[in-house]
Parts: sequence; C-alpha cells; structure tokens
Amino acid sequence: MRERFASVVYAVLVAMAAFAIAFLSTRFGFERDLSQAGSASLSQASLAMLRSLDAPVEIVSYASVQGGLRAVIADFVDRYRRAKPDLRLRFVDPEADPNAMRAAGISVDGELEIRYKERSERLKVLSETEFSNVLLRLSRTRERIVAFLEGEGERQPLGKANADLGQFVAVLADRGLRAVPLPLAHTGNVPENTDLVVIANPRVELTPAMTAELIDYVDRGGNLLWLTEPDEKAGLDALAKALSIRVLAGTVVDASGSAFGLDDPSFVALNKYPAHAITRGFLLTTLLPQPAALAQLTDAQWDIKPILQSSDKSWNETGHLPKAGEASEKIRQDADAGEIPGPLDLAFALSRLSPRPDRREQRIVVVGDGDFLSNSFLGNGGNREFGQRVFDWLLGDDDQITVPDRSAPDRALELSQAQLGVLSIVFLVALPLLLAATGTLIWWRRRRR
Repeated sequence: MRERFASVVYAVLVAMAAFAIAFLSTRFGFERDLSQAGSASLSQASLAMLRSLDAPVEIVSYASVQGGLRAVIADFVDRYRRAKPDLRLRFVDPEADPNAMRAAGISVDGELEIRYKERSERLKVLSETEFSNVLLRLSRTRERIVAFLEGEGERQPLGKANADLGQFVAVLADRGLRAVPLPLAHTGNVPENTDLVVIANPRVELTPAMTAELIDYVDRGGNLLWLTEPDEKAGLDALAKALSIRVLAGTVVDASGSAFGLDDPSFVALNKYPAHAITRGFLLTTLLPQPAALAQLTDAQWDIKPILQSSDKSWNETGHLPKAGEASEKIRQDADAGEIPGPLDLAFALSRLSPRPDRREQRIVVVGDGDFLSNSFLGNGGNREFGQRVFDWLLGDDDQITVPDRSAPDRALELSQAQLGVLSIVFLVALPLLLAATGTLIWWRRRRR
C-alpha cells in the first residue's frame, strides 16, 4: 500500500509540474536562434533601429485570404513584434473591393503599408533589408522642402491629370517631404531653405535669366532633379552643359521589351541596373515610356554614374516613332542619321563636393523620362519605389541598414555523376543487402539456441 501511495503521489506531482510548466509557458517566453549565423532572427542593426522607435508601428498587408501568403507575412512580422511589442499587423483582402485597391495604387498581392507617426510608405519586397530601411526612413523627423518649377507648362506636382505628378507627390508627403511651387519667372531666385529643386518637363522655353538662376543654384551647391523628354525644347542647353551632359536626339526604342510582354518598343522596361547607391538591392522592374538617351561630355566637372541603361538591342530612333509590332519589321537603326546602338544611358546620378560651408556631397539626378512618375505610369512595376530611391539619395536619406548574408555556406551539395552513381549503389543495393544479411544472421543464431 505504501508503494502504491508513493506511486500515486509521484504521478500527481509529475502532472502538477507539467501543468505548471505549460501554464508558465503561456506567460513567459524563451527563444534561441540555433540556425546558421542567426539567419532566423533579426540582425543587430535592425534591433538597434527598433529600439530607437518611440511610437507604435502599424502595418497593413493587402494579402489575399487564399494561399499561404498571409502566414508567411505574419511569421516575418513576428520577428519585429518580438523586439517591439507595440508593432501591430492587420490584413485587408484586396479581392473584397478591387476598385478601392486599384484606386489606392495596390498592385501586388501582399503589398505592405507601414505607418509610423502619421507617415507611411509602401513595400512590395518582403525582406529584412527593405523592411528595416522603410522604418529607418519613417523615423527621420526633419521636414524636407522640395520646390517644383512651375509656370512653364511643367507637370503639376499636385495635379490629377494623367501627365501630372499628384499621386507621387502624395507619396512624398506621407514620408515627410513638403512640395512647394517655384514660380521662378516671378521670384527670380531659388529660396535658400530649399532642399531640392525639381524640373519636370517644361513645355515652354525658359528665359535666359531663369536658366542662369538654375545654373547659379547648382553652382551654390543646390541639389537638383531634372526630368527631360525626347526633343524637349526647354532652353536648358546651358544647364546641361554646366552638368557636363547632353540629351541625344530621338526616342529610345528597345527590342528586348517583348520579354516583358510589351508590344510597343518605345516603352523601355528595365530589371537590371548599374551599380550605384540608388540601385543597390533594387529588384523591381522600371518602365520608362518613350525615354530620351543621355550622354556625358568630356572633361566633366562631376562624378557621373549611370543608374538606368537600355539593353544592347536598343538605339535612339530619330525617325518616326514606331508603333506596336514595328520594332523588327519596319524600323532599323540608321547610323547615318546619328542613331547610336545600345546600351544607352537613360539616367545619370551626378555628385561632387558641395561649395557650401558644410562641404556635404552635392547631388543631381537627370532622367530622360518624366512619364514614369506620372499618374498614368506610377503604379507600373517598381516606378514608385525607384522614384522614392532617387529622392532619398538626392536628399541625403540614403543611409541604409545593411543586413549581412547569414545563409548557411553548405546549403548546396554538388555531386558528379560518378559520385551520384556510388551513392545510388550504396543506398539502393549495398545497404539493403547488408540489412538482409544481418537479419538472416540474427535469425540463424537464435534458431541454434
């Protein structure tokens, strides 16, 4: 009886201990990342960034109910929530109201909208590098003044017409940038508190005085974004010369667009980019409708780097603009007409030491297309994200969190045909025979006893 009582007491104590452990596990957590180089947890840079955030973060994911995408996103966000408990995630089904999603510019299933302190930014690529850098940019509190040249037929920064930039400027406003008009014909100069001047495709030729003021602004160390178009007559040749560049004649056509499903060869799609801070780690496709090609002048006074380039199947078409399906049938490159074979530079990033007292780096970007940021084409591919990167670099907000490669070095096993043959013989022939022989030997010995 004493032994039975002791057994019962022991069983009760074990059950109580198991219950206590189970209860405590719901109140207190402990985890340890045993994966190669900690690849299943956040990097130290991301953790340090999260500790600097002093307000809640809200994440909205526009992911469909079908499929396992929501579970993948929730598992990814949980890494951040464990380090920052006031980070919240909610899902919105894009199929419940497709019209509202299109109006909001949602084009990718699972696209994230990250909100912090009345600012927000969209994210299409789910990775620690991209996610952490969005939070880093949203945490910067200083308001930046972006002046858009107006009065000469430019794209309107707040306009809703197809050619205007209203949707993109709204994105900039969510990220702490304030767009203001710059009627240079009336003011005569660029205000000193301007962080960036944008020239968005003037349709009326600027006066020599306005061009001189823009050149003087650049000489004083100002940052500039210049969006130009093929054969644009804006009176900015002197500005182009001051920047050590020129705009080539004609419109770029690219026969490689068929790989992206484009029938019009004058629509150039890019998914490979020259190495630069703007393009580092950028994986999305950029669509440039009817861009102009750019070229560098000799003895440049700037450090000029291309950031967008067409393929080797392109050239600057100076004749009639091709229609859908004409790239291989009706138009050909004409060297006698000054048409240059690709790859052609479609955008430049210029930098030099600023003449201002702070001696910071002065930055300028020239793009041979303004349509890619317009209301009509902003939602195509990664146009919006590429535009954001351009503005981040121009405003000095390009400092990014670098996540080291923490993948296991031995995840890929490469074997020759001879090695595969040996493994096949061992596992399919030798090992089964060895097991059969061992079983037979054991059976024989037992039978002799």
